[in-house]
Amino acid sequence: MNNALPFHDLSPDTASLVNVRFDGTEYALPEGANLAAALLAAGVTVFRTTPTSQAPRAPYCMMGACYDCLVKIDGTTRQACMTEVRKGLIVERAHTAGGVDENG
Repeated sequence: MNNALPFHDLSPDTASLVNVRFDGTEYALPEGANLAAALLAAGVTVFRTTPTSQAPRAPYCMMGACYDCLVKIDGTTRQACMTEVRKGLIVERAHTAGGVDENG
């Protein structure tokens, strides 16, 4: 039996921390971790605002179904829960004055 699992050990003792910038603030996050989970663990509580009321939103389903964790990475709006942490990520809240970024 093969004991090699397709999972990465991301415990604080073994994970390599990389710098990720979220809305201008630097965070040291575990490389390869789920971006939404890592940002939540780092204390980020608002990932975007709604287009109509500007209500704050954060990850909800953590499996790519709800879109509450939308962020802007490299000019593209995408779901943080479907993105892995990698060195040098520059992440912004996916909103403009009118709500969710119109380019996403």
